[in-house]
Amino acid sequence: MLRPTARLALAATLLLATTSLSGAQEAGRANAQADRLTVQPRPVEDLKAVFATVESVHETLARARIGGTIADLKVKEGDKVATGQVVAVVRDPKLPLQLAALDARIQAQQAQQHQAELELDRARQLRASGTGTQQRLDDAQAAVDVARAQIAAMRAERAVVDQQLREGEVFAPANGRILQVKVIDGAVVMPGEPVASIATETYVLRLHLPERHARFMHEGDPVLVGDRGLAPVTPPGGEAAQEAKALDLKRGTVRQVYPEMAGGQVVADATVTGLGDFFVGERVRVYVATGTRDTIVIPPDFVVRRFGTDFVRLADGTEAPVQVGGPIPKVGDQPGGIEVLSGLKPGDVIVRPEGA
Repeated sequence: MLRPTARLALAATLLLATTSLSGAQEAGRANAQADRLTVQPRPVEDLKAVFATVESVHETLARARIGGTIADLKVKEGDKVATGQVVAVVRDPKLPLQLAALDARIQAQQAQQHQAELELDRARQLRASGTGTQQRLDDAQAAVDVARAQIAAMRAERAVVDQQLREGEVFAPANGRILQVKVIDGAVVMPGEPVASIATETYVLRLHLPERHARFMHEGDPVLVGDRGLAPVTPPGGEAAQEAKALDLKRGTVRQVYPEMAGGQVVADATVTGLGDFFVGERVRVYVATGTRDTIVIPPDFVVRRFGTDFVRLADGTEAPVQVGGPIPKVGDQPGGIEVLSGLKPGDVIVRPEGA
């Protein structure tokens, strides 16, 4: 007879073994289902590869507001700037001299005003005692008013020159990056002359498509953007089955379609995240949808290349030669894969080759 503790231990061991066996069976069935695929055509977007350039939505200029000489250039190409940041300082040596001249004129006019006020006091005393005339009193009052007005005018003129001195600082009109610096230290600039060009922080991809594709372009349509560089990413033939795994495209959206064509091409802007690291004007490979068609798409590891021919293994153990096309990238929830042009028909069951 087994003791109660021994019976409990035996029951626990049997339960654990049964659970492990059932888990292994379920895992095996899941793996078997993952290794089998029933061929069914599905709609895919007919993608056309075009080149787009990275452009800034707005490009603005930092301009000098006064004429003079560049005394301090604070930025260089590629620097990031914020709105109101000083990019350069323009100095005009005549402005401090004008301020000094105005200060001297104001002091002289203040002395004249003081003299006119003394004359006005005497005229009032003489008029009060009856020995002075009203005309002399009026002349003295007018002289004081003229002196005060002239001092106010000179102070306003001095404020203008002082403002011109402050306007020697050239500010960045928007957040962005410096594309070009058009001057050097010591260069002479005129009022309104550009000192630097700035690309704002909002970047887009500018696409140029043949006019036959104009009817397919709409705002909000998705676009797929390749990696940086212009190297081909879709090798032809069976090699595409091996490269399709590495094909990773960013997803973007058509932001605007311009109503005017240029040179037989329709122009559109697409927004894609992460364009701030690209060079302005850099060319990027972009895929745009020009229609929808039904085709057979299978995972690339179901294809075996042997003696220059691509094969897939059917569920009955035989191998069927197939002609594969290019890789189909993943778009949204739709998985990617490799397109099969011929060799399979709807309803065929294929299995993943061993070692794939």
